[in-house]
Amino acid sequence: MTEFEDRYWSSRDGLKLHFRDYPAQQDAGGPALAPVLCLHGLTRNARDFDTIAPHLAETRRVICPDMRGRGDSEYAKDSASYTPVQYAEDLLELIAQEGIERFVAIGTSLGGLLTMGLATVIPEKIAGAVINDVGPALRRDGLERIKEYVGQGRSFPTWVHAAREIEKTHSGAHPDQPLDFWIGMAKRIMALTSNGRIVFDYDMKIAEPFMDFDVDNQPDLWPAWEALAGRPVLVLGGALSDLLSAETMDEMVRRLPGTQALTLDNVGHAPTLDEPEAVAAIDRLLARVD
Repeated sequence: MTEFEDRYWSSRDGLKLHFRDYPAQQDAGGPALAPVLCLHGLTRNARDFDTIAPHLAETRRVICPDMRGRGDSEYAKDSASYTPVQYAEDLLELIAQEGIERFVAIGTSLGGLLTMGLATVIPEKIAGAVINDVGPALRRDGLERIKEYVGQGRSFPTWVHAAREIEKTHSGAHPDQPLDFWIGMAKRIMALTSNGRIVFDYDMKIAEPFMDFDVDNQPDLWPAWEALAGRPVLVLGGALSDLLSAETMDEMVRRLPGTQALTLDNVGHAPTLDEPEAVAAIDRLLARVD
């Protein structure tokens, strides 16, 4: 498996933030290929890309940040800073520190929204984008479901207990999966503490701003989506998703001609990006960028 380096950057408000840095394993010949910036979802972390990152790193650098309050990044002193605007500002600091001129963003859920937000601020740096199961219009039932579980600080004695809890919450999105699948997901979402208990690997306070989000009065994010115009874009959706509707996907393609769209069967919110069809579609997107 491709090795990564644990590295860090600082936010403007003084947090030490972590990212996994996968170097390119092969020289593709000619100029270096645009690196990939992998952006995780609301309660996730850099480990969400454990499978796809080594694959992508065969030819290009891959950077997987932990957003503030997740994984190995420090928790915010003020929970009010757990907002997409602040996450985007943190990412701008990372991009500046690493001297990245152009990159391809792969954003799952919240990470997809952050990709769209970055396109409004630094469009010249975005060489291409993969938007995973999210869009400018979000389904109410999906948002309500997330509100039911985010910030619920429970602990578990074993990985099997943790996996069964994850399965209870997410089995609708990943039906008919074996225990090994759920243990793998638990080990990406959770962490073993010094007292031997297994807990969710994020600050429970990230839920506070999210709970204030008015699902019936969503901001107009279509201009942010349209800011991705003029570059290769791939939209992935789960056929069982309760967050991204087929109608919204169709409208995304209509508004950005040339956008590739792929709906994955028997998957909800969100595809894990180790589905063979998803990997192949991402490879095609990167070939268009290159």
